Amino acid sequence: MTAEAKPRGSASTPLTERQEARRRRILHASAQLAARGGFDAVQMREVAESSGVALGTLYRYFPSKIHLLVATMQDQLQGMHLTLRKRPPAGAGAAERVAETLMRAFRALQREPHLADAMVRALTFADRSVSPEVDTVSRQTTAIILDAMGLDRPTPEQLSAVRVIEHTWHSALITWLSGRASIAQVKIDIETVCRLIDLTASAAPRQPPER
Repeated sequence: MTAEAKPRGSASTPLTERQEARRRRILHASAQLAARGGFDAVQMREVAESSGVALGTLYRYFPSKIHLLVATMQDQLQGMHLTLRKRPPAGAGAAERVAETLMRAFRALQREPHLADAMVRALTFADRSVSPEVDTVSRQTTAIILDAMGLDRPTPEQLSAVRVIEHTWHSALITWLSGRASIAQVKIDIETVCRLIDLTASAAPRQPPER
């Protein structure tokens, strides 16, 4: 198999510029289809046609629809992270900044409910074969939270708190999408779990977030 046929990439085999551009088109098409019709609207053949790639090529990048939608969520979170870095949260304390950050991310997903539902359903359905993509989503979420906290060298206790915050944010997103929680309830849950940060505040000195 040639280098062109190894499109998923890794630290040892990164994508070429051409492959990365093709991957970007695929993710854009996936997001567009999901935004219009949700999970069921994302059909691999339609994604291939919309992104201008052969169906076989699409499957080399993303072996399944679940792989594709989880990667789409990582891509959306990456875009949110860039936006947040340009306009970081203004809260005085770490817990307040993280809560503000996660609610801004939540509201960004709220603007595209079909897309949010498709991506969350993909995460829920993901099996072990999708572990690398799911891990990337988790790392991206962790990076967003640590930036808001102002940390780049978190302690084990702080990382544990971050994991609980991630789980709560994900659960809140699911309950909102299913109509079982209001935005106000989501905000209360996020603010409550972010208080865990205060319990670990003495574990490491605060570091200013990168601008």
